[in-house]
Amino acid sequence: MAFTQKDSNKRQLVAKNELARLKYKSIIKNQSLPPGIRYKFILKLNKLSRNSSKTRIKNKCILTGRSRGIYSMFRLSRIKFRELASQGMLPGVKKASW
Repeated sequence: MAFTQKDSNKRQLVAKNELARLKYKSIIKNQSLPPGIRYKFILKLNKLSRNSSKTRIKNKCILTGRSRGIYSMFRLSRIKFRELASQGMLPGVKKASW
C-alpha cells in the first residue's frame, strides 16, 4: 500500500540523516564559533530533505493506515489491536476478565 511505503521511506531517511542533522544543529547552536561557519552549516542543514526530519514521521497503523489511536509499541490502531488481541494473534497480550 502507498501510505505504508511513504512511511517506510520517511523512516529510512530519518535513520540515514539522523547523525548529520544532529551534527549540523549542534554546530549551528554553538555560539563560540564564528557566524560564517555557522551560516555554512545552516545552508547544509537546509539542503537535507525535509522528510529526513524526525517530526515529519506520523505514527500510523501498519495494517489500515489510520493515524489516530495508535499504540506505538505495536504500531497498530486501537481497533485492529483489539481485533487481533481477541483472536489471540498478539503474543503476550491477554484480555483482562474478572
